[in-house]
Amino acid sequence: MDCLFCKIVSGDIPSKKIYEDDLIYVFEDIAPTAPIHYLLIPKEHIVSAASINENNSKVIAHIFEIIAQLAEEKGMEEGFRVVNNCGESGGQTVMHLHFHLLSGRQLNWPAG
Repeated sequence: MDCLFCKIVSGDIPSKKIYEDDLIYVFEDIAPTAPIHYLLIPKEHIVSAASINENNSKVIAHIFEIIAQLAEEKGMEEGFRVVNNCGESGGQTVMHLHFHLLSGRQLNWPAG
């Protein structure tokens, strides 16, 4: 499989790891849009949010548990944003399910 995020999980492509366990890998985004910009990915290749089902949904719950843990550990008490893009029209550029965790500045809606 020629998946960028699978290669990051396997260590074939370097990344700045923030957190790792048996289900997920968390690393810094290489093009951050906020002072804190992490990517949270399941180690299992799941294409997108449209591919979540009863067989893999536990890893998604776990990702959100780790988001809460990281928010506390990394001082995101002022707030944070979690973003998931699904499919090409939804802005997904890497076809491996991932969540952006953003914090460290005022985040505006809908852009920025």
